[in-house]
Parts: sequence; structure tokens; C-alpha cells
Amino acid sequence: MFAEVSDHFSKENRDFARSLAILGTFFFVAATIGYVATISWDHAIPRDGTTLVVGRDFLNYWMYGRMTGASDPGRFYDLATYNGELAALLGPGYPGQNLPNPPSFMLVAWPLAYLTYLPALLCWTLLGVGTFGWIAARRIADRRLLIALALSPAAVLALISGQSTFFTAALLIAIFEWLDRKPVVAGLLIGLLTLKPQLGLLLPVMLVASGRWRVFLVAAIATLAIVAATAALYGPQVWIDYVLKSVPTQNLMLTDPAMMGAPFMPTIFMNARVAGASYELAMAVQAAFAALAVGAVFWAFRWRKAADPHLLAALFLACSIFTPPYFAIYDLLALTMVALMLLAAGKLDESGRRIVQLVYWLPLIQIGLGTLHVPGPGLIAPAFAIYVLTRLRGTQATPQLVARLT
Repeated sequence: MFAEVSDHFSKENRDFARSLAILGTFFFVAATIGYVATISWDHAIPRDGTTLVVGRDFLNYWMYGRMTGASDPGRFYDLATYNGELAALLGPGYPGQNLPNPPSFMLVAWPLAYLTYLPALLCWTLLGVGTFGWIAARRIADRRLLIALALSPAAVLALISGQSTFFTAALLIAIFEWLDRKPVVAGLLIGLLTLKPQLGLLLPVMLVASGRWRVFLVAAIATLAIVAATAALYGPQVWIDYVLKSVPTQNLMLTDPAMMGAPFMPTIFMNARVAGASYELAMAVQAAFAALAVGAVFWAFRWRKAADPHLLAALFLACSIFTPPYFAIYDLLALTMVALMLLAAGKLDESGRRIVQLVYWLPLIQIGLGTLHVPGPGLIAPAFAIYVLTRLRGTQATPQLVARLT
């Protein structure tokens, strides 16, 4: 859908890219020093200043790998059982954890079981960063923007958290590139993205609106195959346990009266909660924004599907952030990359550059204001979506592009 972005900058874009690279470098150095300085080496697996193991969320991924050898892996979706297993490995008193990913994640996590924690974390990190770096370098020619992307808050927080962000961001970018050039591959990648389902909620809407039925069919078959393979290897009970135990557990973060997840979730729901809305009202507001996101994506990919592909991808990714009530700050990396690609392609005016600046720093804005329970950052993604929609409204599809995409 889109190719490498050429390096044709106006002076304003060059200055903007340079400032992002410089500020990103300062942030990266400060964050690295601050994080490393808090690490305690008194345990078998080092802990950071929050008492979590280095790699934080990667611990769950490593445990998914270990689950593949268990006789009843679905039992680990039970909070008490899982945290008991962690206590046996890490000692008593480790902060409570839960397994959020569907059981199909075991299909890709099983090699991790053959390594101890730190070597597994190292391999995971190098492979993820390498995959995303390869994808990014092929699409952004300007080194200033590559530096800004590599040192962005979303990238740094994904690195610290040990999350799957580098893989999923690479998947999202590849999906949009290959929607028309390699529809079968794009469909397979969409099926693989169901390992983190909240990221792809709008993909069916996009595929139906744009009439990409071949991609839709391949994605549906791939998803069903993944579910069937998981059930065949680990038993169908593992899916039942996921639905009955894991999904309700994840909702606890949304119903938590202390709103401990507020610094890490730039969603409409969480911003409404910190503004004082009840759970029911916040979910109603979230549903309204989700409906707007669905409508925007459907309109753009139905009536402007031959418009600039960078704008379409940016709209999709921005809307993906305010569609679910649960979305983490480190998953903003794909949107950060596409926003910088728009800058590199010269698609932004002064207003666009200002909004992209907010998108770039959104993880830090959410952490800062979310910690203080101040609402507002959740509106940045909708504002970016509105900006992109205004650009798309002024475009007209050429007959050549329509013929190529239909």
C-alpha cells in the first residue's frame, strides 16, 4: 500500500525532524540512566526500581513458553495459580501478575521455554528491535527521523517493558504495505496479529469497507487455523479458561477504583475515569468514540481508499487507539512511525506538525497527567484522526488508483 518515503524536506520539516531527534536523544539518555540506576542485582533475575524483573512484561511471555510443557496450561489463567507459580520461581511477595494474551500466544512463545530468563529476554529484544528496525529503515530514508523513531518514548517504553510492541508494530506496517501487493501475506499477518487482538479491532472494518475480500478471507482462515492448532496442541479447555478467567481479570484494571492503570492507558475510557466519570458513564463515552472511529475508518477506506496511503494508515492507527477501552502507551509505536512517515513525505502543514509532536510525546504526557489523575491525553489520538480526515476530505481518487485498488 505504501513504499519507502523519499527524503524531500522543506526547511520547516527538516528543523522539526532535527528537534525531535535531539529531544528524543536526551529522553533516551535520561531514561536509560534513570532505569539502569534503579536495578537491583540481589536476585537471581535482576529487579528494577518498581521491584519487577528487568523486562517486566516479558516475564509473561516467557511463562507462555513454559506453559507449553504443562499438562493443563489453561490453569495458569487463574490469578492465584499463576501468581503461585511466579512465587515458586521468584520468591514470595512478587507483585501480582496475570496472563493477558490468548492461548494462541503459546504457538510463538514455545522456543522461549528452552532458555533461562535473561538469555530469552536478550533474544526476544534483539529479534524484535531488529525486525522493527529493518521495517523502519526501508520506509524512512531520513536519518534524523530514524533516530527520532528509535529513541521515541513509545520505543523506549516498549524496550523497558519487554513488550511485543516491536513485533506488532512491524506487523501493522507490513500489513498496510502488502494489502494490495501481497494480499495473501497480508491476510496471514492479520491472523497472526490476533495474538494481541486489541490492536486489530478495526481491521475487519477496513477490509470490508475497501472491498479487500481476498485479504479478509485469508485472515479469517488464518485466525481459525491458529485457534484450531492451539486447541489441538493444548486442549480446547485452554480457550475456555482464557474466556472465563483471563478476560474478566483484565477488566479488573478498568474497574479498579484506584485507577492504577491511568498512567499507562491513553484511552477515552481511562481519561473519562480520571475526570470523575463512573465506570458505566466512562464506558458509554468510550462506546461513542469507538462508533465514531468505526465510521471514520469505514468512510475513509470506502470513499477515499485510493487516497494517500500514509494518510489512510495514520487514520486507521489513530482510530485504533480510541476504539478499545484497554490500550497501552507502548503500543503507540506504529502510530509514531506512520506520523513520522507523513512528515518525511511532506504531507503535514504547521497544524499537522504540532499534532504529530503531541502524538510523539503522548506516552510521556499520559504518564505525567495520568499519574496526577488529570484527563486530556486521550483526546490526542482523536484530534490526530480529525486532522487526517480533513486532509482526506480534500482528496479525490484518480481513476488509475481506483482501478489498481479495486
